[in-house]
Amino acid sequence: MRRFLPFRSLFAALALFAAVVSVHAEGGSERTGIAMHGQPALPERFGHFPYANPKAPRQGRIVLAKTETFDSLNPYIVIGSAPDTVRFVLQSLMIRSLDEPFSLYALIARSVEMPDDRSEVTFNLDPRARFSDGKPLTAEDVRFSFDLLAKHGKPLHRASFAQVRAVEVLSPQRIRFNLSGSADRELPFIIAMMPIFAAHATDPATFADPTLKPIIGSGPYAFDEIRPGERIVLKRRGDYWGEDLPVTKGLYNFNEIVYLFYRDANTMFEVFKGGQYNFRQEESPTRWVRGYDFEALRSGAVRKESLLLRSPQGMTGFVFNTRREIFADIRVRQALASLFDFQWVNRNLYYGLQVRSESYFNNSDLSSLGHPANANERKLLSTLAIDIPQNLLEGTWRLPESTTMGEIDREAARKALALLNDAGWELNGKTLRRKTDGTPFRFEIMVRTAEQERLAMNYRMSLERFGIDARVRRIDDMQYWRRLGSFDYDMFQNTWQATTSPGVEQRGRWSSATADSEGSLNYAGVKSPAIDALLERMMSVREQGEFIDIVRALDRVLISGTYVVPLSYINQQWLAYRANLTHPDPAPLLGVPVPIETWWQTTP
Repeated sequence: MRRFLPFRSLFAALALFAAVVSVHAEGGSERTGIAMHGQPALPERFGHFPYANPKAPRQGRIVLAKTETFDSLNPYIVIGSAPDTVRFVLQSLMIRSLDEPFSLYALIARSVEMPDDRSEVTFNLDPRARFSDGKPLTAEDVRFSFDLLAKHGKPLHRASFAQVRAVEVLSPQRIRFNLSGSADRELPFIIAMMPIFAAHATDPATFADPTLKPIIGSGPYAFDEIRPGERIVLKRRGDYWGEDLPVTKGLYNFNEIVYLFYRDANTMFEVFKGGQYNFRQEESPTRWVRGYDFEALRSGAVRKESLLLRSPQGMTGFVFNTRREIFADIRVRQALASLFDFQWVNRNLYYGLQVRSESYFNNSDLSSLGHPANANERKLLSTLAIDIPQNLLEGTWRLPESTTMGEIDREAARKALALLNDAGWELNGKTLRRKTDGTPFRFEIMVRTAEQERLAMNYRMSLERFGIDARVRRIDDMQYWRRLGSFDYDMFQNTWQATTSPGVEQRGRWSSATADSEGSLNYAGVKSPAIDALLERMMSVREQGEFIDIVRALDRVLISGTYVVPLSYINQQWLAYRANLTHPDPAPLLGVPVPIETWWQTTP
């Protein structure tokens, strides 16, 4: 005989089915992965990330070193200097794949629902999620974290979260964000990647203040030891709730992650040679070529490896603070940018290992260099009422190259002086002065490391030949970051990292709204209606081809604005590490192969 459900059970099942259908109809189909453009590369039921090794042994420790100090553990607030350690402690609703331009997969959220127009996003939390103190992570913690960052977070979070119309906790494991009215198609992704703080262990009244109190998170590690200015030790949790998730399998393999802090780069290198830390990413060409000849390396105890970067490389340069009157005129900026002798610097300081930073999206198809603007991009640029040089439109623009040994090319010098003259400056004897009142052309280059100081001093000597007084000032970390946060500088060296899918972070760097917002990354003080318009288009575009056109247009506009003296970058990653450490091969598209959560230790 057939068995039938009791009437009440049948009614409950039908009601549940109707509710699920209704939810999916409103919020889009339930899934475990989303992509900014197109579809995620991995299927719904993938086993692990391609760059993770699920058979990697869980043991040992990795010890790293940094030439900086810290007065806070929270990098998500405006005030304070915090190292990159809390990312092992705090988790987000979803996590980014390092093998794709911009795809997110389920982490705290076991699934996500989002309609095609992205007018809302709903996250269904994994009921197993727990903080390190054993308390469950619920939708209330998600809303609490959203409110904290919307009020006290960095400008990126504050500006993005201001677009959210409403937040609704539907159940302890379900939360919906109403995004209707926002044209920013990246907004659901920014929400999905926000760190989740424990509401029961976080004081909203003091959240914006720097703190060395250990932060409670749901991640695979917890703070074990904190010595201000010396070391931070993270210990892998034995009770980590997400041990077997597809996005964590084969990752986070070390029992301990240790960060040591040094004030001097040379001292830090010497202690590496002595074995006090076991993983090093080298940034100095001089040290890479001449410094790695010591016993541990000769015996094979330390390995030295160079990996070609496949990921986009951003802009590195001396940043003009255009809020300063001396740099407000683009002709002045153009003149000074042309007086940096990259060829001599690369040959004599960097052993020819550097590549010139000419684009804001170097080493990628997003760069405008070598890519003539197509009809769609030209049409887009024509609506912005901005004059783009013809060689930039044709993709043939390049920075001038010196042809002499340490002497500024005469043609470049002539053009630079002509630009300065047109901008109201003239060479009077050995000093460049303002024509109207005789004020000398003088500014300060702020640096924080010996490497930056050496490069700035070389640039200063080039400027001296044109009567320009560029004073190089090296300051400590605390003062440096505070001055950056309040835009209290004339010029300094910075790198804006690039990604395979630039998005909302570009607003923080270039939008008019962030130019006067302390703590933003708009260090140059850019205020351009053309850039603002391109940023808005970038946030709303759906097709990958159109997206590339917009990014290349943005690149051309930024280059034409001359907001930096372009410097250089290394198109390789130089690594030195103890022989018992191993990384995935091939390395992921992004990181190559850092971040260190992809590594493991082969022997205890």
